[in-house]
Amino acid sequence: MESATDLFDRKKSVSDLSAEVEETSTATTGLDSSGQSSAGAATTATTTATHHGSDEAEEDIFEQVQMILRKRRGWGPDDSLSTNDLHLLEYDDELGEEDDAGCPLPSTPEDTQLIEAEMTEVLKAGVLSDEIDLGALAHNAAEQAEEFVRKVWEASWKVCHYKNLPKWLQDNDFLHRGHRPPLPSFRACFKSIFRIHTETGNIWTHLLGFIAFIGVAVYFITRPSVEIQTQEKIVFGAFFIGAIVCLGFSFAFHTLSCHSVEMGRLFSKLDYCGIALLIMGSFVPWLYYGFYCHYQPKVIYLSVVSVLGVLSIVVSLWDKFSEPALRPLRAGVFMSFGLSGVIPAIHYSVMEGWFSQMSRASLGWLILMGLLYIIGALLYALRVPERWFPGKFDIWGQSHQIFHILVIAAAFVHYHGISEMAMYRVMYSECTVPIEPVTF
Repeated sequence: MESATDLFDRKKSVSDLSAEVEETSTATTGLDSSGQSSAGAATTATTTATHHGSDEAEEDIFEQVQMILRKRRGWGPDDSLSTNDLHLLEYDDELGEEDDAGCPLPSTPEDTQLIEAEMTEVLKAGVLSDEIDLGALAHNAAEQAEEFVRKVWEASWKVCHYKNLPKWLQDNDFLHRGHRPPLPSFRACFKSIFRIHTETGNIWTHLLGFIAFIGVAVYFITRPSVEIQTQEKIVFGAFFIGAIVCLGFSFAFHTLSCHSVEMGRLFSKLDYCGIALLIMGSFVPWLYYGFYCHYQPKVIYLSVVSVLGVLSIVVSLWDKFSEPALRPLRAGVFMSFGLSGVIPAIHYSVMEGWFSQMSRASLGWLILMGLLYIIGALLYALRVPERWFPGKFDIWGQSHQIFHILVIAAAFVHYHGISEMAMYRVMYSECTVPIEPVTF
């Protein structure tokens, strides 16, 4: 670190300082056989700077730089922790540790290139001018140290046990290990998509569904008008928008839920709003083609569905609605909204004939769609199968993942059903019922 001390000698030329940058960075990152890090070298540099006659102001600034370097110091074999701090070093590395495993503190990685690169940047910032500003040097070092710690934390986080999570991240106590710790960075949250943890399955199921429905929607809407008329594109567009928004918000929530309390609460509300929009969008083409020749009931049912959808969104925006204790209420609200379609389905079957519509209008596909949604909602509310086997479905096979898969399956089943309904209505059905005015 003698070259670092020479930086404080204002009589040195800029060219001499530039030549010493590489030597300084190498000396900074080295560890001797006794486990001493760059903190010891910084202490030597302080003593040398004193011998060169630095004034008190320069010594204060250099001591600040020294303290920053000490804070970055890696753990040595002689370091020790108090009894109260030992639990901070425990972690669940292989997803199979004991139940008391927790989130580790960030530490300096073994690869010292990060420290070397950072120190080089700090020193180069000082040699760009003929006269080094020690205040600016200390300020730049502090900023670099803060950025360094943030990058190390993002790169070195490990999964946690449920009981070591903060309260706002504790949602399903039947999932024991493999949880993400808080990651207060959007970049770190999105990078966690490619890590294995309790949310990996939830993220990828709806991310893939989101991409798939975008592809189907683009293909459908870009068909020539000779194949699909504009009116049909608008009707199906309501369903596509609901599906894409629902799956997109769900993917975003499961990715960013560990960012912070505020981001978790915001995207949780958007997730539930997306479910309400999916149900609303699913009703539109079914009611449009189901009551293709009956204008009055079609308008009435579409109006009722819109009101129920708005009410569901309002309830979703309630802060307490996303709390784990209200999980059955959430499932009940959306299940009731979906089951409200039973009333127009009975009306439709009586008016058109049950058996004929089962065969011609693909009512059976719509019933299958409803069953998939109901089964998924029940599993979500009851937390099955992890309720029966706690800790056995932490990563794969948990109720929320099954719910996601059933939602995607139900959406594609619904798309197939309304496609057959639309084809039958457009090609074979001629309306003989005159359009009646809407009366209440």
